[in-house]
Amino acid sequence: MAIAVLSSGVTGLNAAERALGNSAHAIANIGTQGFQPSQAVFTESSPAGNGVSLSFQAQQLQQVDGPSNTNLATETSHSLVYKTQFDLSAKVIQTADQMLGTLINTKA
Repeated sequence: MAIAVLSSGVTGLNAAERALGNSAHAIANIGTQGFQPSQAVFTESSPAGNGVSLSFQAQQLQQVDGPSNTNLATETSHSLVYKTQFDLSAKVIQTADQMLGTLINTKA
């Protein structure tokens, strides 16, 4: 049980880190003409309860000379959500580590 929880926490950390990187990429390109940011999409890994997977949905590429399509308010709020997800996944790992430590101490 604790190993599965540990695995779920690690996949959550990885997904949050990749999503935060995607958001940072969009913010960094806010001044790039015609930039189309991609969106992070989280899904539960199969079988259920096995972690989180992340995919990116790119918007249609357009050859536009207009300003970037990045919305700074949206990307900032997404960054806060991803940071919170990262923190919660870290707490899951910490709890799993404590459970494993208790189990090992009980067996010893």
